[in-house]
Amino acid sequence: MKSYILLFLAFVSFHNLAAQSASNNGFGYLGFNHLALQVKDMEASKDFYTNVVGLKPISVPDSLKAIRGWFDTGNGQQLHLLAGRTTPVVNDKNGGHFAIFVSSIEAAEKFLSARKTPFHKQVRFDGVTQIYFADPDGYLIEVNQKK
Repeated sequence: MKSYILLFLAFVSFHNLAAQSASNNGFGYLGFNHLALQVKDMEASKDFYTNVVGLKPISVPDSLKAIRGWFDTGNGQQLHLLAGRTTPVVNDKNGGHFAIFVSSIEAAEKFLSARKTPFHKQVRFDGVTQIYFADPDGYLIEVNQKK
């Protein structure tokens, strides 16, 4: 039992030292919090990220419900939708995009095909199959299979 307590105390000390070192070293980056995308049609975007991508909505304060949409992307990270986009979003697979993992690339392809959602499928240089598709505003999403 004593060895478990010592091991636990060593772990806590190491963790605290690592966190302190990170915050005292340069910029102090600790992790990713959220990605914010400005959207034209909040309801269409909320529907897309809920029913196509499959993200779980997070409660937004009542005063922000009309102009914000928040989603849990896992591991304490979030996607925030912000109302008010008035300019076009122009992206391609070699430019701005974000990537997500799926359990099955084949299932994702069938799902997108059944919904008649246009996508581009390719095999990356290392043999990984990727699918790219756009949200209602044109933000490009890359899909990879989690191994």
